[in-house]
Amino acid sequence: MLDYYVVDAFADKIFEGNPAGVCILEEWLPSEKMQKIAMENCLSETAFAVKVSEGNYEIRWFTPKCEIDLCGHATFGTSYVLFRFYETNIKELHFHGLYADYQLTVTKNDELLTLDFPKMKLEQLSYESYIEDALGAKPIEVWRSERDLICLFDDESIVAAMNPDLAKIKEFPIGISVFVTAKSTEYDFVARAFWPKVGIDEDPVCGSMFCALAPFWNKKLGKAKMVCRQVSKRGGTVYCEVNGEHVNISGKGSLYSKASICVDEE
Repeated sequence: MLDYYVVDAFADKIFEGNPAGVCILEEWLPSEKMQKIAMENCLSETAFAVKVSEGNYEIRWFTPKCEIDLCGHATFGTSYVLFRFYETNIKELHFHGLYADYQLTVTKNDELLTLDFPKMKLEQLSYESYIEDALGAKPIEVWRSERDLICLFDDESIVAAMNPDLAKIKEFPIGISVFVTAKSTEYDFVARAFWPKVGIDEDPVCGSMFCALAPFWNKKLGKAKMVCRQVSKRGGTVYCEVNGEHVNISGKGSLYSKASICVDEE
């Protein structure tokens, strides 16, 4: 039997934010079995963590389709579980992301968790018609990080109403994911995240997105500290700060469930 948790990350209340599956292991399961668990859970990501020493963990992230290099909301969910059930006397956790050799830190300040993530480098691209064809609207700028495609729009209502053709996004020659964003009147900016290439139509609140969008909007707005509303159907609020070569991503979480997975009863 394996303890299994679902945490709504970056959520002010239950049924908001992004649900993440979390499994705290005594030792690593075979990769194939972890992939099957993530597929069975059918959440955008399931995180698996193994303790190395007090406050130090190795971590891996799986979508229903594949293992990925970085996931913000599932790291958030893992931290929420560890702070609440396993590491109740500490205020800081350190994670080694095995897939891409990331070193990550999460701190706890009352109900607010803050993730210290790497800042991604950005490069502006020329407009290509296939982007508008897939998204249903023409971006005013197109950028890329080392992993993602970023499309900037001139009105937040376009981002909120967008209904992209996910099959066409799968055929994009660049970008594992596509982030759409615009300046906001109530928040600093709004955004949405589409990941059909890795089996996720839309990530309700995507933490790792801010590794790219925080430095992007830092240059646009001239602000280090910003608030983003991810305008997916579930919605969620993320507080982000550019700090040198790092991005601090903060939010609240809610525990949805605690259960058991019968991994040995195959």
